[in-house]
Amino acid sequence: MPELDGELSRDIYYASFDDLKLFVRHYPAPDEKFRSVICLPGLSRNSRDFDRLATYLSKHAEKPRNVYCFDYRGRGRSQYDRNWRNYIPYIELLDTLDFLTLRGLHKVAVVGTSRGGIIAMLMAALRPTAMGAVVLNDIGPVMETRGLARIMGYVGRMPAPRSWPDAAMIVREMNERAFPAFSDAQWEEIAHDVFDERKGRPVRAYDRKIARAFGSIDLSRPVPDLWPQFIALGQVPAFVLRGANSDVLSAETLEAMVERHPNLRTLTVPDQGHAPVLKEPDTLETIRAFLAAND
Repeated sequence: MPELDGELSRDIYYASFDDLKLFVRHYPAPDEKFRSVICLPGLSRNSRDFDRLATYLSKHAEKPRNVYCFDYRGRGRSQYDRNWRNYIPYIELLDTLDFLTLRGLHKVAVVGTSRGGIIAMLMAALRPTAMGAVVLNDIGPVMETRGLARIMGYVGRMPAPRSWPDAAMIVREMNERAFPAFSDAQWEEIAHDVFDERKGRPVRAYDRKIARAFGSIDLSRPVPDLWPQFIALGQVPAFVLRGANSDVLSAETLEAMVERHPNLRTLTVPDQGHAPVLKEPDTLETIRAFLAAND
């Protein structure tokens, strides 16, 4: 049975196909009247990134809906994989689909940030009946080499913070060029999303071996695109957010996505890069309204 975690969410653990203990944070709604949502984070991120969005959706007065936020294997509170080669989107998709099967969830809405959006596109191609709507957060079928190189440069190499103020300083120094309008309080909040806490101190919240899997991408050659997988999303309502300062999803790629999807909405988030943090009231309400319009 899920464990209660405060008043807003429950902890769920389940076993993967290869018997890893995986974690999902469930934000329950009063009933299951409206479409459930699953939230899939970025490469090295975790379920905490979606806390504000999940709370907003699950507690909304008009259309509250169940929200499930995932920690992939090797991230957050999920077990690490002994084989680093399993830290790939396809395996993470299988883990996600296993959870949907266990919970009896069908036609869910998927909110995918970066890596999570890649998994969503794979889901549309390989298990289209699992999905009823999708929100892609700063990701598309073409990923810019500049952004991939930046991510490759810090995954597994982020310095260990000595304290929470130090953690906030680290994430600020790494990201403030793309997020110039963030306040000190916002950087502190993001630090608590990025890092776990152990004995009162921040610690890395993912398996460093993820960097080995991600680092196998050869940036000296063209990165394969995901246009076939994106086109598979044409059967469901889709919404794409792009950070105005993004170095992963270009404005040109977003324009091409609009041309190829018959029912695509978009939002460019000002003063944010890769990827928008999904915390501002306007952004939360836009996502909620999109989901409500497509129930």
